[in-house]
Amino acid sequence: MAVTILWDGDCGFCRRAVQWALKRDRSGRLEAVPWQQAPSPPMDEVLSRACARAVHVVREDGSRLRAGRACLFVLDLCGFRATAALLGLPPLVWGVEAGYWLVARNRLLFSRLLFRG
Repeated sequence: MAVTILWDGDCGFCRRAVQWALKRDRSGRLEAVPWQQAPSPPMDEVLSRACARAVHVVREDGSRLRAGRACLFVLDLCGFRATAALLGLPPLVWGVEAGYWLVARNRLLFSRLLFRG
């Protein structure tokens, strides 16, 4: 069973970030689906509205993570286990969430800074 990343298919920054994660997936369990094209289930009206605001991960057991915590889960699967575990601890996880929202609201700027060429 796969872990599904639900990401914004209209966002170039998101596309590049998802491609980065898929290349580094050490678990072999990651799949990525733009939330605009996700099947139902897991997609429903509530999840669709939430995905319009933040990336989501649907784990094998059906539980969901969003925003910074979803990114930390993906980092763990990509082999950055210690980093993800450390950043998942309070108060560091609060900084991860704040950083996620800062980047999410300024995707074009961060896309230019992080994904040149």
